[in-house]
Amino acid sequence: MKGSSRFAAGALIVGVPLLLALLGPLFAGEPGPRAASFTAGGGHWLGTDFVGRDVWRQVLLGGRSVVLVALAATVSAYLVALPMGLASALTHRTWLEELLMRPLDVLLAVPSLLLILLVAAVFTPGAVGLALLVALVNIPDAARIVRATAAEAAARPAVEALRMQGESWWRTAVGYVGRSAARTLAADAGVRFTGVLYLVATAAFLGVGVEPDASDWAVMVDRNRTGLFVQPWAVVVPALLIVALTMGGNLLVDSALEHRKKRRLT
Repeated sequence: MKGSSRFAAGALIVGVPLLLALLGPLFAGEPGPRAASFTAGGGHWLGTDFVGRDVWRQVLLGGRSVVLVALAATVSAYLVALPMGLASALTHRTWLEELLMRPLDVLLAVPSLLLILLVAAVFTPGAVGLALLVALVNIPDAARIVRATAAEAAARPAVEALRMQGESWWRTAVGYVGRSAARTLAADAGVRFTGVLYLVATAAFLGVGVEPDASDWAVMVDRNRTGLFVQPWAVVVPALLIVALTMGGNLLVDSALEHRKKRRLT
């Protein structure tokens, strides 16, 4: 698949669940009377869920939490990882680099989902807590990528020239090194968002960060799977929307990387 075709396919695949997630609540309307569990018809386009709620209305309401938590977690991870990685790459003090990066190895050694479940066993995180937990487990890897990318740019003669001219740390780190690393970090952010989305959906599926009866795509899959063969839409539709988000995101990132590679060759 060519780059333009991959981008168009990715935009189409990811566009449907994104539109449903962001605009769906505006068209959900008021909840109607509940019907019998796992029934179709009676004005319910996709039938009802395990407690008699309209599945289509739950689909319209259930995507915003998944997408917003994943976006918040990705942004929060980079808000911490960027200054840590840049400071580590630009410092000439070994002790400062060790102080910034070595504690991250402890987090990096623990599986992400296991750490989230361990914290959730002690505290009961809401949506904000889940976003912070997912951001926390993504900081070590993101900081290492920022450091590695920034270190390559920091080794260029231009950085030494800026230092000799007495330029500020901010101008050197952000104005030159950060700008040089921007494309690589943008590609990493796209891939990381896909991983964060998967982690958020998995945590929600396990009941972390959301209420058991919340309007959430991952919760819908978990709560309705017992009636899969009786009312498949309550499981299949939200599951496909989550898959479309990750698949479309991967296609968009792949097309961006291919476009960047072609620009380098030309």
